[in-house]
Amino acid sequence: MKKSDIEPFFATLKAANPMPNTELEYTTVFELLAAVLLSAQATDVGVNKATRRLFPVAGTPQKILDLGLEGLEEHIKTIGLYRSKARHLLETCRILVEQHNSQVPRTREALEALPGVGRKTANVVLNVAFGQPTMAVDTHIFRVSNRTGLAPGKNPLAVELQLIKRVPAAYAVDSHHWLILHGRYVCQARKPQCWQCSVATWCDFKGKTPAP
Repeated sequence: MKKSDIEPFFATLKAANPMPNTELEYTTVFELLAAVLLSAQATDVGVNKATRRLFPVAGTPQKILDLGLEGLEEHIKTIGLYRSKARHLLETCRILVEQHNSQVPRTREALEALPGVGRKTANVVLNVAFGQPTMAVDTHIFRVSNRTGLAPGKNPLAVELQLIKRVPAAYAVDSHHWLILHGRYVCQARKPQCWQCSVATWCDFKGKTPAP
């Protein structure tokens, strides 16, 4: 994608959705962190179903610790890999209570030191909770960035660095939400809906799909 095409690409996505946000449900920064941790290799819909049961009874690090491992597993057992996620979330809560006064830290280093929190999860929290212009590259963003030519890269980190370099500052904070939603609902993996894509004009994808 030409550099001159990037601004209208994002301007169009913004016009359609001026205030995008994550589809994970949360009411506090800690709930956001927990939801993102639980969402690895799971759908937002599936995570939301589980956290609607979990958060009303255990929405703080201490309350999740009070549940214990079996209690936490019981609340999230509908989520894939729930046993390992329960262990990670419990240990994360222990660290938050003991080292951070039960508050979610605001730095990448401190976030990535939490069990079950990798670079992508840290990027989501830094962006959604603290408004930092980070790029949390999931499968949708990786696909859209490569397919459109916006930010080609062989792995998520390469795409992330390209996005940071290429996305105009005016769109940086919200850009990863637009790209995720675009990949989830329009630029889908098996059959991209190019015929109804609002940004097809600036997309470099050679195999654009015709209307059915």
